[in-house]
Amino acid sequence: MVLAAGRGLRLRPITESRPKPLVEMAGRSLLDRVLDRLAASGVADCVINTHHLGAMIHEHLTARATPRIRFSDEDALLETGGGVKHALPLLGDGPFYIVNADVLWLDGRRPALERLARAWDEGAMDALLLVHPTVRAYGYDGQGDFFLDPAGRARRRRAGEVAPYVFTGIEIAHPRLFDGAPDGAFSINLLFDRAEHAGRLAAIVHDGEWFHVGTPDSLAGAEAALRDLFPGDPRRDP
Repeated sequence: MVLAAGRGLRLRPITESRPKPLVEMAGRSLLDRVLDRLAASGVADCVINTHHLGAMIHEHLTARATPRIRFSDEDALLETGGGVKHALPLLGDGPFYIVNADVLWLDGRRPALERLARAWDEGAMDALLLVHPTVRAYGYDGQGDFFLDPAGRARRRRAGEVAPYVFTGIEIAHPRLFDGAPDGAFSINLLFDRAEHAGRLAAIVHDGEWFHVGTPDSLAGAEAALRDLFPGDPRRDP
């Protein structure tokens, strides 16, 4: 499941004329980079939700062969949790990746999606998040999102705390995470909190690079960092 319905308000004025997933980073759209990662990890079928300027996303992906794409169009914006719940009939009965369409990451020694799949424990988890150290996140200056215990169980940062890890927008979830979820628009954080209280929210730490792309300045900074890392071909997505 690729989440591509958001308005990208903090990235205005760029997102007034194009959806954030189609913003280019060093010559390639953020959405294409995400789909390339999924295809390389063996994902054959992908559901993409759309709302803001969704027709542009449909058109952009017309010629794309892999992965096979189905769309979950939203008449009203359903946010992250509501968007996935709305698409559940297209996603099957087993665990699935959820990836924000506007994230940018570089893999470490082993692909992040593969590491998530290897770490997934269906008997013990409802959701498995990929988190990244805040001090190594390009363009990020927030207070973090999660703490991890020695067993890899995740706890959300509470008011007044500073957490060492930021959520990357990449995870594996089981459909049961959405059992009893509300109708309409809601944040998937609501379900993360519920899984945390049940001891079924886990995380692994990303061992590559992760870029926060939320504003025009952070977009420019991430692109500059890519050019520094790969001066010969900044479009490369290793």
